Amino acid sequence: MIRFQDLKAGDLIQADFGGQRFEGEVTEINHEDRQICVHNGDQDAWFNPNDLYSIPLDDRQMIKLGFEKVVNEDKSVKYMRGPFRLMIPAPDQFNELDIWYREDRRFIHHLIGVHELQNFYRQMTKVDLSRV
Repeated sequence: MIRFQDLKAGDLIQADFGGQRFEGEVTEINHEDRQICVHNGDQDAWFNPNDLYSIPLDDRQMIKLGFEKVVNEDKSVKYMRGPFRLMIPAPDQFNELDIWYREDRRFIHHLIGVHELQNFYRQMTKVDLSRV
């Protein structure tokens, strides 16, 4: 489950519809009824926050988001998109993130979802992060 207040339009998440999960993009948020509209590629549907889940951040998702990957000599991995950087200490170790954009640097010591990375990116760069 994702916290309602953590969602923003443009966030990529998973929605559960009748026991089937699909990836979609948040297109609208109804704060009054606490409903989230998700577009699945074909249509929009409204969901309760209890039916929404994070997409785990991993190498595949980073590539889908348009990041360039560089494996360093010490086996750490750096992902780059323009001047925005994300580094992990070893391949597939996304529970220790070092992210930076110009002078703004943040250290995250737990697993995050794609929507959380999108929100960090938006806070730091003032630009939306979407799939390419």
